Amino acid sequence: MLKQIAYALIVGLVGAGIVHIAILLMLPSFSERDAWSKLAASADLYGVTRLTSSGAPSVLGTPDPFFDAVSCRFDLSEGIAHLKAAGAVPFWSASVYDRNGQNVYSFNDRTSADGSLDFVIATPLQMTEVRKNLPPEFEKSVFVEAPIAQGIVVIRSFVPDASWKPGISSYLDGVSCNIE
Repeated sequence: MLKQIAYALIVGLVGAGIVHIAILLMLPSFSERDAWSKLAASADLYGVTRLTSSGAPSVLGTPDPFFDAVSCRFDLSEGIAHLKAAGAVPFWSASVYDRNGQNVYSFNDRTSADGSLDFVIATPLQMTEVRKNLPPEFEKSVFVEAPIAQGIVVIRSFVPDASWKPGISSYLDGVSCNIE
């Protein structure tokens, strides 16, 4: 009985060692397939990338069928990120992620005064400077203070049914992501 337990423990330890070594060997290939890398292959910094489209595979995983989405990578060491879209949709939400994919800030159309998509992402120091002398183009903007250097913003819009898809697709195609 004692031999069987010892044998089981040895087999278990060897198996666990093999699994750990396999994971360590696979890690470099998986680390190159993170969200930042996938988006970098699709567009430059401040380029708006469509995450979902009819018939095409999603850039970042399986999308929710009731939402359409775009994203933009930004680098706050170059300046403030300003995202804006003209028009209106039934619902939109925005999430700011750091380069590692950790959610830093999330909000939706109920956050802005008139429901329009117009927001600024800045570091705490940049935010202090902007508020000292607020430019006219930021008067209606929502301010997001993010203590990160680089990040990704994802903007999603609810698609109630297929008849809404062209209008929402057009709205998301009109999203601008600029450095200020």
